[in-house]
Amino acid sequence: MDELSIAIKRQAYALGFDACGIASVQAEADDGFDAWLDAGFHADMAWMERTRDIRQQVSLKVPGAQSVVVLAKYYYRADAVPAPDAPRIARYAWSRDYHRALAKPLKQLAAHIAELCPGAQQYASTDSGPVRERVWAARAGLGWNGRNGLLIHPEFGSWCFLATIITTAKLTPDTPIPERCGSCCACIEACPTDAIIADRTVDSRRCISYHTIENRGEIPTEIAERTSGWIFGCDICQEVCPWNNIPRENAGIEIRAEFASLDPDALADISDEAFRRFFSGTPVMRAKREGICRNAGIFLRNHK
Repeated sequence: MDELSIAIKRQAYALGFDACGIASVQAEADDGFDAWLDAGFHADMAWMERTRDIRQQVSLKVPGAQSVVVLAKYYYRADAVPAPDAPRIARYAWSRDYHRALAKPLKQLAAHIAELCPGAQQYASTDSGPVRERVWAARAGLGWNGRNGLLIHPEFGSWCFLATIITTAKLTPDTPIPERCGSCCACIEACPTDAIIADRTVDSRRCISYHTIENRGEIPTEIAERTSGWIFGCDICQEVCPWNNIPRENAGIEIRAEFASLDPDALADISDEAFRRFFSGTPVMRAKREGICRNAGIFLRNHK
C-alpha cells in the first residue's frame, strides 16, 4: 500500500474511527440497486429514485473521482437495554445523532486528504448524501453485506455507523472480504414482518424500521400488529446475527439511559415542546413528534 493511503488511514484512526478502508471507483457496478428500485422496495423514499444515477455513479457527484475512503464507527453498548415491556428504540438512536457526532472528524479527515493531495477534490457524507455507504464499505474491504442488507464487519458485526469520502486522489484500494453468512438465515427467519425476502434484499414496505421512522402516513395493520414493541427503528435482524453474538465493549459512546424506561402513554400524547426537549440531539427527531405519537399508540394497542 502506498504511503498516502497509509497516512490517510493513520489519521482516520487518530480521529476516533474504528475502521477505515479504501475502494477504487473502478470497482463500481450495478449490484441490483436498479432492480430494487424498479420493484418498489424503497417504498415512498422518493429521494432514492431521484438520485438513482448519482448513487450508481459517484463521478456524477465528484467529477474525476478515483477513490472512496470508507470509515466505520462502532456504536454498540451492552447496557442499551429497555426495561421489560417498555417501548423499544434501535440501539443506534440511544446516542447523539451520528450525523452530527461524525461530522467534525469526517471533515477533518477530508481536510487532511486535501493537504496530502493538493488539488484533489473531496465530498464527505454520513448517510446524508447520495452515496451507498454499505456497498462502498464492502468494496473497501470493511466487511460484507449480509442477508439483511447490513454491512457486517468481522470484528464489530453490524453495529457500525458508516461514512464516506469520495476523492479525486488515486489511492491504493483494499481487498474485499468474501461473504461469510454461509447457510445462516437467522435474520430472515427472525423478521416478524417478512421484510427480508432474499439474500441482501429488504422490502422497505414491510420493514419495521422504515415504517417507524420514514413512513409519514398510517402504518398498514398487518405491519402495525407485528412491530414487536419497536417505536423507532428495529434491531431484530442484528440481535439474532451470529456475528453480533460477541459484542465488544464500547466506552466511547454515551447513551441516553432514560430510553430504557419510556412511558408509552406519555409518548402517545407528547407535546411538541416535550418531544423536542426529550429527544433533541438524537436520531429519534427524524420520526418527528407525529410519528412517535403514532408508534406509541400502536405499542399501546398491541400491549393491551
